[in-house]
Amino acid sequence: MWLALPLAAQPKKTAAMPDHKLIVYELTLRLFGNPNTTNRPWGSLQENGTGTFSSLDDRALTYLRNFGVTHLWPMGMIEHATMEDFTAYGIAADHPAVVKGRAGSGYAIKDYYDVNPYLADDPARRMQEFEALVQRVHAHGMKFILDFVPNHVARQYHSDARPAGVRDLGETDLTNRFFDPQNNFYYLPGKAFVAPRASVPVTATEPYHEATARATGNDVFQENPTINDWYETIKLNYGVDYGQGRQPHFDPTPDTWLKMRDILLYWAGKGVDGFRCDMAEMVPVEFWHWVIPQVRARYPVIFIAEIYNPKAYHSYIQTGGFDYLYDKVGLYDSIRRLMEGGGNVADITRVWQVESGDIEQHMLRFLENHDEQRIASKFFARNQNAFAAVPGMTVSATLGSGPVMYYFGQEVGEPAEGSEGFSTEDGRTTMFDWWGVPHWQGLLNAGKFDGGGLTGGQRQLLDFYRKLNLLCRQADAIKHGRLHDLQYAHTHGAAPGYADAKLYTYVRYSAAQTLLFVASFDHDETHQTVLKLPQDFLSLRGWPADVALTAREVFLENKDYGTFQPALGLPVSLPPNSVRVFEIGPAATKASKRAK
Repeated sequence: MWLALPLAAQPKKTAAMPDHKLIVYELTLRLFGNPNTTNRPWGSLQENGTGTFSSLDDRALTYLRNFGVTHLWPMGMIEHATMEDFTAYGIAADHPAVVKGRAGSGYAIKDYYDVNPYLADDPARRMQEFEALVQRVHAHGMKFILDFVPNHVARQYHSDARPAGVRDLGETDLTNRFFDPQNNFYYLPGKAFVAPRASVPVTATEPYHEATARATGNDVFQENPTINDWYETIKLNYGVDYGQGRQPHFDPTPDTWLKMRDILLYWAGKGVDGFRCDMAEMVPVEFWHWVIPQVRARYPVIFIAEIYNPKAYHSYIQTGGFDYLYDKVGLYDSIRRLMEGGGNVADITRVWQVESGDIEQHMLRFLENHDEQRIASKFFARNQNAFAAVPGMTVSATLGSGPVMYYFGQEVGEPAEGSEGFSTEDGRTTMFDWWGVPHWQGLLNAGKFDGGGLTGGQRQLLDFYRKLNLLCRQADAIKHGRLHDLQYAHTHGAAPGYADAKLYTYVRYSAAQTLLFVASFDHDETHQTVLKLPQDFLSLRGWPADVALTAREVFLENKDYGTFQPALGLPVSLPPNSVRVFEIGPAATKASKRAK
């Protein structure tokens, strides 16, 4: 059986057996590699510590490879604004009034051509250390995904690392007008920027001064954004006049387009294998249509879009050229409602109906990332039960052939408890503060990455995720197969004991394999029911109505269920928050046994 292979013995990718299922792993490096347990709210880098490029050493990368990762996304690589002082390395200090948190946001880019000095053991050699990290990731058989933040930059953006001859953003802007097609920013002539009052422990001798205010990153075209806005950023101008109903001016090519293309080519030239594009839908799809083919003409990279508007999905895939899109509004939201004790599995069927066809294989599924609340937090899963992820993550990972994504610490049930500083207690792991992540540190175990500090329950949860990734990477029906939703064959009393709102049943099938899935999102009750295969599915597989099928459970449990008749169904028992996966196929006849 393919699932019986230990994780270390996974078959290598070959031309004959391509591994099309991507397993993306996001991590915030300053947190991922930080063993410091001080965790002083609003603490400095020196007090609370940080992970570095060297934290992703051979031990860390071996752990990630064995976990099943194919594509590693270390968030927050490109230099961003921070309250820490790196003037000794020729980097201008950032004003604390326009920095969120002591560490700063990885999405307030300060220099598109540099990496964060705090991530280097020797800040003067930070780019060489970054390049060595990319090489290490490749040596461990994984791809490297870099954050590209195209919509906005830090208020005090200034590139001191840009190549010779490259003009800086805003350098040639006409600042006396709101919009010009060749400006890089949007200006508010006659108005000075007013920073919102934020409680910070670092003060400046002089107030922040921005004489001609510029529009804020989240499309705030006024001089006084609120504390809940992206006030620390300024929006980039891609030739769209927001003062005239978003009128486009794309001919001649806007200067921002040219600068962004060169930045993408710069990083692709350093060996990165793809870009996760932050808030891609806030940038016109015409830019992506123009730039992605140019980058791909020189480098074989993939593009992942953070996007939340389902009406734009087709456009950003077919016109924009993206490989993968976030499936947040569809599958994530549907499964989260179920994990919180509400919702209905009919929502999953609707997602399948909407995204089937030319969209499904482009959808990147997840239950955690840096923007979302942790599953085990008090804001998400019922009773902070990390094992509520078992049915939800299994469905997320196996419903389609597109990628599945993790956020570091998800695999050990990190609950994101406490207030770190700028980040309040909101169920998210901070992206603004220097911090150590307690549950994750049990797996980190002072840099050993051996899980020496995990509890028994955490080890059990980690084992579930490892087995799920193994299933995704090895099962032909998941990598190459199609989906057939079976809810209609079980609901409205068609299957005895079937809880219509809480049980979800589907098949993934390819020429080589058929897998039958059933997930229970019931948090309290065990369900005894039968799983049926209707005639239309049997016809798809070329099986007669009276076929005798064998069933063997191949995920989490390894159990032979013998044979069953599709019309009568396969009897199963489903405990709360559980999933069962069966490999099924026609039973061997006496003649076929003799032929063997």
